Amino acid sequence: MSRKISDYIVIGLKGMAMGAADVVPGVSGGTIAFISGIYEELLSSISNINLDLFKTLKDEGFKSAWKKLNGNFLLALFTGIFISVVSLAKAIKYLLENEPILLWSFFFGLVLASIIYIAKQIKKWNFITVLVLIIGAFTAYYITTLNPLVSENSSLLFMFIAGALAICAMILPGISGAFILVLLGAYKPILSAVSDKDLKTIAVVGLGAIVGLLSFSKILKWLFNHYKEYTLAVLTGFIIGSLNKIWPWKETITWRTNSHGEQVPFNQQSVLPSNFDGDAQLLLAGLLALIGFALILGMERLAVQKK
Repeated sequence: MSRKISDYIVIGLKGMAMGAADVVPGVSGGTIAFISGIYEELLSSISNINLDLFKTLKDEGFKSAWKKLNGNFLLALFTGIFISVVSLAKAIKYLLENEPILLWSFFFGLVLASIIYIAKQIKKWNFITVLVLIIGAFTAYYITTLNPLVSENSSLLFMFIAGALAICAMILPGISGAFILVLLGAYKPILSAVSDKDLKTIAVVGLGAIVGLLSFSKILKWLFNHYKEYTLAVLTGFIIGSLNKIWPWKETITWRTNSHGEQVPFNQQSVLPSNFDGDAQLLLAGLLALIGFALILGMERLAVQKK
């Protein structure tokens, strides 16, 4: 596939969109790749990183190995992802601390639209498809009712595991890598590490991400090749069940003390916005949810028109 420099700039921009999606606990970077038409190439390129690639490097040289890897594509894409993650970390951290309801409202709209998008990819609905969707939904809902697994004082081993799991979600349509971090209780610690330039933590998370990406891409490719309909159904169910976690209005049941000696929410449950700060903010929250919803469906429509 012959590409011009302008093509790689566009791929880099798609990478930035994927990075933005994975920074926020809302829409999956994999969904962005799916909608923008680069998902299959991404999965195939990552799967090419194996022992045969190193054999090609040894026998035929760097140029042949780089071509087999589809290196220009991956370099442009991951450069865009990196730029987006680094540039958005501080902004997202600020909004989470100062405007959580408005931010989560936007995320909620993104996830709703992602559910519709992933479900539309399922071409054959039958008993098993519906069953695995329901199982996925109940499993995800149960996970969202659990307490965070760890506090902000996370060990480096946990950061490694969190990075591996989150990067798997990046290439999984419908599940946000940042959302997985929220479920694990690792989202804010990693966000703080990026914001504070904690290179040690960033390196450990990055190493976990590399291991997770190389291993899971092969599993995911096999699942999509052999059980695509059921895989998409499980993903759709999981996203439906996970909506409880990102519902904007929460009531704090228990509190904990963070590393700075501050009292922060530990265990929360979803509530209706009956005791909301005001009608104006409620209206704004609804508007942001609609914007998030329209953003994903709008991208899908543009992709369909392009095809």
